Amino acid sequence: MRLVSYRIGDRESYGAVTGDLVIDLRTRMPEACRTLRDVLSLDALGDVRRAAEGQTGDHAVADISFLPVIPNPDKILAVALNYDDHIAETGRDKTANPAWFVRVAASQVGHQQPVIMPKVSDNLDFECELAAIIGKGGHAIPAATALQHVAGYSCYLDGSVRDWQRHTRQITAGKNFNATGGFGPWMVTSDEIPNPQVLDISTRLNGNVMQHGNTRDMVFSVAELIEYCSTWTTLEPGDVIVTGTPGGVGFKRTPPVFMKVGDVVEIAIDKVGTLVHRVEQEL
Repeated sequence: MRLVSYRIGDRESYGAVTGDLVIDLRTRMPEACRTLRDVLSLDALGDVRRAAEGQTGDHAVADISFLPVIPNPDKILAVALNYDDHIAETGRDKTANPAWFVRVAASQVGHQQPVIMPKVSDNLDFECELAAIIGKGGHAIPAATALQHVAGYSCYLDGSVRDWQRHTRQITAGKNFNATGGFGPWMVTSDEIPNPQVLDISTRLNGNVMQHGNTRDMVFSVAELIEYCSTWTTLEPGDVIVTGTPGGVGFKRTPPVFMKVGDVVEIAIDKVGTLVHRVEQEL
């Protein structure tokens, strides 16, 4: 099942995508399930599936404005340096444990919404990543059962303002400019992707392939990432784990390739879909 958060007119909702149509699920679910995060928090994915059965759709996909899959997550936890070829291109050493940073909700936008080039930089770089969305929370989750805690998967553009990322040893500033990242277009439920470590992943910039890899090449698997981060923070339903990028990022090319105003960037992941954004200038 593909589940999407969206706006239509002045109303926000969530629904199931079937072909070119969206089944509006907020109107078919109890009032307590106002957002997709609420659905996960109330362990209501089964109710959502039943509510969508036999329905033909309420809106055309072309008529909705996509929101980030989870517009209001409690936490967005992202891991750096999680593919060998990306580690090699940065000249960094492989670490014994995953290196984490945090993104805030305001730093991300939904599918087909513009990502914003900040006024203070022209070093906006692309990183294609698989996002795992937590459905069942927990603390100290063992890797052996970690995938049972995943509600589904989505595409993530970890847009990075490289010069600000390098201001200090901490990269958080460069990862959190408003509307520099993308999250979508939808969540594919985990029953359709039982093994997240076999997925092709790529970035296209203006139609040209810039990054290409496979999630089998992650240093730390999705399950291992969940085990590690749930040791130091309790995961909540709707939390987002952003799992790292393969090699080919723009700032390590010769010469460097950064996104420019007017560019179109696409993040494609096998069995998930394609996330698309155009770059616009901050006003």
